[in-house]
Amino acid sequence: EIINLYPRTIPNSKVAGVKETLEKEHSGMFSGVTNPTLEIFLPEKDKATGAAVVICPGGGYAVVVYQSEGEKTANEFAKNGVAAFVLKYRIPNNSTMVDKTIGCLQDAQQAIKIVRENASKWGIDINKVGIMGFSAGGHLASTAATHFDNAVVENKNNTNLRPDFQILVYPVISMQDSLTHLDSRKNLLGSNPSKEITDQFSNEL
Repeated sequence: EIINLYPRTIPNSKVAGVKETLEKEHSGMFSGVTNPTLEIFLPEKDKATGAAVVICPGGGYAVVVYQSEGEKTANEFAKNGVAAFVLKYRIPNNSTMVDKTIGCLQDAQQAIKIVRENASKWGIDINKVGIMGFSAGGHLASTAATHFDNAVVENKNNTNLRPDFQILVYPVISMQDSLTHLDSRKNLLGSNPSKEITDQFSNEL
C-alpha cells in the first residue's frame, strides 16, 4: 500500500512544471519528486515485534534511490518482524518549494507522525518507532532525529516527532566543508550557505 504523505495541501510547496520520473535502470531512482508518499510493508502478525522504521533512501538530495535502498530494505525488515515505511520525500528545489532547506525534514517528520498516529491500526508500539537513512537519506534521518523539537509540519495532536532509534548507513552527517558531500549540501542548502544554516544542518555538532 502506498499513501500520500499529506491528505490535502502539501506544505511549503509551489506550483511548478517539474515532473516526477522513475529511472528503473538506475536502482529504481525517482527524480523530480514533488508529491511525497509512504509505502507500507507490514510483517506477518505472528512475526510482528511491534517495532517500526521509516526508511529514507539516498540520492544526494537530487534523486531518491527508491527500489534498491528503500523497497529491498523494507522487505527484509518486514520478513524479520519490523513494520517498514519507505519515504519518497520531495527533492529540494527552489522552483517547487518556498524554503527548500526544510522540505525533506517536513516529509520525515510527517512520516513519523503518520506511523505513530496509526500505530494501533498497523500493530505498532508507539515507543518503538525509528528512522533509517542511506547517504543523503542518512542526513535526513539524522536531522529528523536531532531536530524533533522544532516541528516544521502541522502537529495539532502534539504527536511525538522524536524517533526512538536511528540507523544511519554511509550517511552524509555534516554540512561542514571538510566533512560534507558537496553536491548534497548544494542541493539542500544552496551554493553559498551561511555559517548559521550550515551549522544548523550539521548533525554531528
